[in-house]
Amino acid sequence: MTTFTSDVFDVETIELAGTTESIVRGGRHLFGRLPAALAGVRRIGVLGWGPQGRAQALNLRDSLAGTGIGVTVGVFVAAMVAQIDVLAEHGHAWSEIVNESVIEAVDSLLPYMRARDVSYMVDNCSMTARLGARKWGPRFAAALDQLAFPAADGIEPLDPAPLAAFADHPVHGVLARLAPLRPPVDISV
Repeated sequence: MTTFTSDVFDVETIELAGTTESIVRGGRHLFGRLPAALAGVRRIGVLGWGPQGRAQALNLRDSLAGTGIGVTVGVFVAAMVAQIDVLAEHGHAWSEIVNESVIEAVDSLLPYMRARDVSYMVDNCSMTARLGARKWGPRFAAALDQLAFPAADGIEPLDPAPLAAFADHPVHGVLARLAPLRPPVDISV
């Protein structure tokens, strides 16, 4: 059963394939409630890439115009590709690169963070990882605030070269080859 409550939106309970779930019916008439629903949020990151991720980010940004809430797309993917590039430049095998950069994130890290949260995950890492996250996390956030987010928010012009490089990145072929070899099971969190 997937349920939640909201002080801002009307929540309905529906049955889907034998599962009870809570939903909020969408619609433009609800856009005015977004600032109340997102009170205290300064920035929203849309996880996605390609036309869909960008379109979702732009729609959300337009819906939140004037609220002071920034919307960014692709930061997660950009960080993942940066790690892939560093490992490739240092001669790591593609199977290791994909496992360390993509598979562990998708199969372990993201489900764990969704079930717990980022702070819980960091607090339960090794001492080295925890200290590194506490030291470098704020520095990374500051770099994003100063460099990446202004470009994504339209304050500075976007360079189309990184998107073209991503579309042609060799990791796509590697993932296509390795994906069928993965077991069809979810981890338990």
